[in-house]
Amino acid sequence: MTPAHDHSLLVKFLLVSALSLFIGALHGMLQVFPPIRAWLDAIGSPYGGPGHMIDPLAHAHMNLVGGIVMLAMGVTYYLLPLFSGKMIYSRALIQHSFWWMAVGVYSFYTTQMVFGSWEGYLMLNDRAAMAGVHHFYGPIVALSGTCMAVGFFVYFSNIVLTMLARAPKA
Repeated sequence: MTPAHDHSLLVKFLLVSALSLFIGALHGMLQVFPPIRAWLDAIGSPYGGPGHMIDPLAHAHMNLVGGIVMLAMGVTYYLLPLFSGKMIYSRALIQHSFWWMAVGVYSFYTTQMVFGSWEGYLMLNDRAAMAGVHHFYGPIVALSGTCMAVGFFVYFSNIVLTMLARAPKA
């Protein structure tokens, strides 16, 4: 991909980044409101218990992976051809890296928020039921984490393969 090529497939990186930073900022704002902060503190935020799923795990992943990493990926895919003079190795891998990362970060965020809230409620109201709920947490969070890892790996592979390719002759 060079400056003369269509960059429309990179727009989605910027849109997801902006949406993620918006969600992360809203999340951060809400979690410091006194009633919400008191509830999070009561369920273990940020050091342990279900509260840490909401603050800091969900909040940090939305801002850092959804916001910053998605932005960095899109910008790298745009700038690398400009700086190196080489076309990106694979447009299909660009698509794969985007979708694996987007699905991974949003499923991770949703998992952290759902299980953090659910287990937080149970911690304060029916502590005995927490273990049964938490049993499902591990496999679900592992699946979403694996999606993010695949997205990172595909992105990194595409960058390495781009740099290993021979530059086109002028």
